[in-house]
Amino acid sequence: MATVAENIKEARMAKRYTQKELADLLHVKPATISSWEVGRNEPSISMLKKLSSLLNVSFDELAGVVDKDESLEEKPLTNNQKLIAYSIDPDISDTERQAIIEMVQAAKKFRKRI
Repeated sequence: MATVAENIKEARMAKRYTQKELADLLHVKPATISSWEVGRNEPSISMLKKLSSLLNVSFDELAGVVDKDESLEEKPLTNNQKLIAYSIDPDISDTERQAIIEMVQAAKKFRKRI
């Protein structure tokens, strides 16, 4: 399981923020971001919540409660979710249906982060 430090750095880099840019967004010094990323210090719970929101990762993933691979696992759509995806327009193409299914899955992930 990755450490909080590794998770923060990975999430920051995935969003293509420099340490200074992230520090500016959080109203902290760049040295604070650096100390989090090397594991010298850890952010407070309230700061982890801000980081989670800003970096678009779940709090649990950022805090190391769950592995990234575990949080990204795709669970199959329920029958109701499939019905919704397929009932929007019966004449749409398979590609469009797949896009709808992907939107439903994205909505499921977003709901879990809140």
